[in-house]
Amino acid sequence: MLIVGAGMLGAACAREYLRQGLSVAVIERGAVGAGATAASMGHLLRIDAEGAADQHEYQLSHRSMQLWQAWLDESREHVEAAEHQRCGTLWIAADDEEMAAAAHKLAWLLAQGHAAELLDPAQLARAEPLLRAGLTGALHVPDDARVYPPRVAARWLERAQLIHGEVSRIDAQGLTLADGRRLWGALTVLCGGLSSQRFLPAGCLVPKKGQLAITQRQPQAVQHQLVELGYLKNAHRTDEDTVSFNVQPRPGGQLLIGSSRQLNRDDTALDLGMLSRMLDHATDFIPALKDMSLLRCWSGIRPASSDGQPLIGAHPQLPRVWTACGHEGLGITTSLASAELLVQLSLGQPPLLDPAPYSPRRFVAP
Repeated sequence: MLIVGAGMLGAACAREYLRQGLSVAVIERGAVGAGATAASMGHLLRIDAEGAADQHEYQLSHRSMQLWQAWLDESREHVEAAEHQRCGTLWIAADDEEMAAAAHKLAWLLAQGHAAELLDPAQLARAEPLLRAGLTGALHVPDDARVYPPRVAARWLERAQLIHGEVSRIDAQGLTLADGRRLWGALTVLCGGLSSQRFLPAGCLVPKKGQLAITQRQPQAVQHQLVELGYLKNAHRTDEDTVSFNVQPRPGGQLLIGSSRQLNRDDTALDLGMLSRMLDHATDFIPALKDMSLLRCWSGIRPASSDGQPLIGAHPQLPRVWTACGHEGLGITTSLASAELLVQLSLGQPPLLDPAPYSPRRFVAP
């Protein structure tokens, strides 16, 4: 098997093929997990579902969370390597309308058998004293977690052959690297993030640039992932750039601060204007942030599909080529289920999930 891309999706696919007893070579032009994977926050989130598209998103994320837990349960070393932290998520409600949305999400999550509860303003203040006064409450999802994705990707790739190079051509027999090397494989899987667009029908993938910042270690830390309830709505906006409150605790007391989305931006240069806007928004929720020193700021590109659903399945034009990309902000959460589905399809095994919503063939006119 040839896998193009050593990010989270490529590593997850490599792991799954290796579990099936197959040999795997992964082609990567940079460092393992250095692209979109390194620019993610590492959320492992339970997603609720409203419409049909959300149902597909929920099924993929729900199955993936099961697989994440199974992998973590295999070994304490996995937990330590992933820097796994079950910190739970607080979805913050700033007003009565958002609190009503939180109650709606609560009812849905409980109906699916997931642990969740509503916090009133006093309970929220006790849970997270750094949050500003005047918030209406929160939805608490205690089993959500975070990992450090680059280390997970490296862990999953330990038994794969890693080949450094840039892919210039893909065909039914294998691929050719920019330096002229030729690689043959039974199947080729595209997991190269935004760079996969070179080998896909036009318009499949769109870039969404994001800024991130991390603080120095703090004596008074945040205990949960803190996300405003408007985050998911902003994440799927296609008409304007957005910022959302998203702060995550890191081991030792650091705070990882997100999140922003700039549409159709594929450069990784730090955007100071957007960074400032994002930090100002975060400071509105946690006023103490203005007195904290930042250790590092950086940006990255989320590879998003143009219709909001990832591409998982057979390439619509190239035989013996498969793809798993376009997951945007849910690539970490859904990586394991995406890999499981891709491997089941490519090896002719019965898929556990309905593959139709993710088929890359939807981007080719009938």
